[in-house]
Amino acid sequence: MTTAPGRRSSTFTRLLRHGFTDPSAAEHLLDLDALASVRSDPVLLEALGATADPDLALRGLVRIVEAGEEGERQVLLDTLVTAKPLRDRLLGVLGASEALGDHLARYPRDWQALVTYESADLHPGVAEFEQGLADAVDPDSLRVAYRRCLLTLAARDVCGTTGLAQTAAELADLATATLRAALAIARTAAPEDAAQCRLAVVAMGKCGGRELNYISDVDVIFVGEARDGVDETKAMQAATRLAAHMMRICSDTTVEGTIWEVDANLRPEGRNGPLVRTLSSHLAYYQRWAKTWEFQALLKARAVAGDPELGAEYVDAVSPLVWGAADRENFVPDVQKMRRRVVDNIPADRIERELKLGPGGLRDVEFAVQLLQLVHGRSDASLHSGSTLEALRALAEGGYVGRADAAQLDEAYRFLRAMEHRIQLYRLRRTHLVPEGEADLRRLGRSLGMRTDPVAELNKAWKRHASVVRRLHEKIFYRPLLDAVAQLAPGESRLSAKAAAIRLEALGYADPAAALRHLEALSSGVTRKAAIQRTLLPVLLGWFADSADPDAGLLGFRKVSDALGKTPWYLRLLRDEGAAAENLARVLSAGRLAPDLLMRAPEAVAILGDPGGLTPRTREHLEQEVLAAVGRAGDAESAVAVVRGVRRRELFRTTAADLIGSYGTEDSPAEQDHGALVDRVGSAVTDLNAATIAGALRAAVRERWGDTLPTRFAVIGMGRFGGHELSYGSDADVLFVHQPREGVSDEEAGRAANAVVGEMRRLLQLPTADPPLLIDADLRPEGRTGPMVRTLKSYEAYYRRWSLVWESQALLRAEHMAGDAELGRAFVELVDPLRYPMEGLGEDAVREIRRLKARMESERMPRGADPTLHAKLGRGGLSDVEWTVQLIQMQHGWAEPGLRTTRTREALAAACAADLIPAEEAQTLDEAWVLAARVRNAVMLVRGRPGDTFPSDARELAAVGRYLGYEPGHVGDMLDDYRRITRRARAVVEERFYGAAG
Repeated sequence: MTTAPGRRSSTFTRLLRHGFTDPSAAEHLLDLDALASVRSDPVLLEALGATADPDLALRGLVRIVEAGEEGERQVLLDTLVTAKPLRDRLLGVLGASEALGDHLARYPRDWQALVTYESADLHPGVAEFEQGLADAVDPDSLRVAYRRCLLTLAARDVCGTTGLAQTAAELADLATATLRAALAIARTAAPEDAAQCRLAVVAMGKCGGRELNYISDVDVIFVGEARDGVDETKAMQAATRLAAHMMRICSDTTVEGTIWEVDANLRPEGRNGPLVRTLSSHLAYYQRWAKTWEFQALLKARAVAGDPELGAEYVDAVSPLVWGAADRENFVPDVQKMRRRVVDNIPADRIERELKLGPGGLRDVEFAVQLLQLVHGRSDASLHSGSTLEALRALAEGGYVGRADAAQLDEAYRFLRAMEHRIQLYRLRRTHLVPEGEADLRRLGRSLGMRTDPVAELNKAWKRHASVVRRLHEKIFYRPLLDAVAQLAPGESRLSAKAAAIRLEALGYADPAAALRHLEALSSGVTRKAAIQRTLLPVLLGWFADSADPDAGLLGFRKVSDALGKTPWYLRLLRDEGAAAENLARVLSAGRLAPDLLMRAPEAVAILGDPGGLTPRTREHLEQEVLAAVGRAGDAESAVAVVRGVRRRELFRTTAADLIGSYGTEDSPAEQDHGALVDRVGSAVTDLNAATIAGALRAAVRERWGDTLPTRFAVIGMGRFGGHELSYGSDADVLFVHQPREGVSDEEAGRAANAVVGEMRRLLQLPTADPPLLIDADLRPEGRTGPMVRTLKSYEAYYRRWSLVWESQALLRAEHMAGDAELGRAFVELVDPLRYPMEGLGEDAVREIRRLKARMESERMPRGADPTLHAKLGRGGLSDVEWTVQLIQMQHGWAEPGLRTTRTREALAAACAADLIPAEEAQTLDEAWVLAARVRNAVMLVRGRPGDTFPSDARELAAVGRYLGYEPGHVGDMLDDYRRITRRARAVVEERFYGAAG
């Protein structure tokens, strides 16, 4: 085939047209003597072009022909061009599987297994595969025979003779026959062991469910019993040797390669448990120790090899335990843990290519089906199937899953499994990753029938089916619940009220009857509101179930819906803004505080749909809004009512942002920098309270004096308020300072200042639907017995003459918050020498601070409180860290400008930067302070009232754990971690605050 230079041959062009990607190489192969008799046959080229990878198929064909003996080559080629069935099967396999091409090149006569098919060959079962493996007498011959059987199976698959479910079932049957052959080889090798014991092999996982992949671990459990007259211990040892040998026969790599791994890790106690147990030992474990996932695994248990009676006894014995698993005490938290997608261990660069474990992957379908089987199979034996597709069909027929949803999941699952089969078939390697290379994707797409633009078509179809699975994964749990109460589709099978209640209880709802009433109220009817809510609720219910209090989430949604359901913007928000619905679900089900704030003004739900809605407003923005509102109001009370409404709205914004940041969403993972979360809350609540006080001050002044008070007046923030570290339930610690205006007597100025303070406190505590802001001035000179307001000169005189060391320490937090800014700055300048004394503190002052701290620890800890779990006063808690940092500030603030801050974490970082505390110790203190601060925030969010200790109520404690990032069922880990972290912090406090290093 020579052509003029620069011109392409007609063969080259035909090869391109038939799908070859390397026509030059293909043309060279066709020119080889081995293919001389068929190179010009158009039938061959047409058949090659119909394969998944024509180049690969041609290379494989050449290798087989060249490997065959002289006389057999022509027989193969003649049969190839004259017999279409062989042509399609052989070339189809060669174009889809490089590994099977390697096998045929090594054993070229095996192509003859593809020549003829009897009717039995079209749907072989275990018996036919056992016959195909009958001549295998050792591991090597077993591997060769296995590949020969796999060759015929793959040929039927790639040619479309068998569908996905039948192919998966045949692969499981071939595995069954292989396990039997391997066990026979092991028994032959050790007849004395075989004589001592009965051994049954029970298939689990995909093999047990007759839905196996081309290359997958074959999960098994071994059951053994002693034969009559044999000591049980000796019998179990013999059975263990047989089982281990059988596993090696299948798993070991020899000159003929390997078959697949036999995995016995699903047995009781996993790898740490004995390989073989008696039936009674299995049952004792399952009845006492087994976890929910182990019963989920047992759904697919099927006796496949060894003693058939013993295997059947095992399956019969565990079956009642499987179908009673939903009644077990820990079923609900176990389900909540399992339902959260396990993708943490998948590397980030692989998660988008994960066909099995990634979002919208095979595991999502399998888990959903198995969970529904466990929940409803205890009362409906039609659901007792190990096959995912058969179980899905039974769930739909029983009304446990909507028919349309089941049909979509069935289609998506079949497509994803077909992709998995073709990926594994190529090299017969265990993988669930979609390849990245263009050639691999092209072969994969063509193997699934995509020929116009295989890569683009494949990616589009894959993403579409994964999206369907991801969307329906949660909905199939909940949509039938709505069908059960809404009663909109006549003739459709529905869940009974009892079945619906069982499902809700299994998914974490404590009061299923009330939940069903809420669902009925939300979804019944033909209004637009009901229609939109029927669409939303299946997803919302899943988000609620992921929380510690699903019942509260559903009740909260009903209340919001009742209040806003007739407003068009609310329905549009939930329908069109995906983030808004998820954010709302997180907020409503995470505790009491945020829902309480929302219910007082449900229109604040709009915040959740605004892309910037969760960003805290700046103090300048807030002050501008509240002062403008005060200016428009008719009197002080109505003015402050508006101001407190702004505060409530902004508190909701802050709590919502905190909850969503802590929980994360489907599109945005949880915030990993917990310190940043605490700082955002502290700063937001501080700015909000400062603006609220500014508004109340303006309202109190306008009511009586108009625009100008007879005295200049400023509010100084103290404590956590001054430190920008307020939690949701904190009071606002303040000092009030005033300075008479020119021409105003001290008496008149003092009366005005005291009147303003009294009016501010009254206005901010008026009983309304909005949360009050309590102002605490007990840190003023002389405490509660001293005057509420002082002039700047009075403060100066007091501090010069009477100030105690604790007052200097308290002034470390002093910062101007509202009122006259110049007067506020003057006050701060006045106290700077007190809080940052030149040359630091003397020994007497240090001793006094330590004495006060020790006294506080012994006297202020609430009676009965656990000092290891008290966030404020407990070991290594907020007080420990803050006093340690404040001692450093008072000792070194005069020399280190970075220490002159009211914020604990900033001061600690500055102390570390100045080498006043080692970095490791600073990190220990910071971690403990952030954790204790988050605990206080969590308690307020969950309970709706402030607290410094972990709640005693189990559901509230679980909610605190979820906020802190702990999965369901890990409350004990949370408390252990808290004690460990704060214990380490206390050790630093002992050294730095109380010890010589102080």
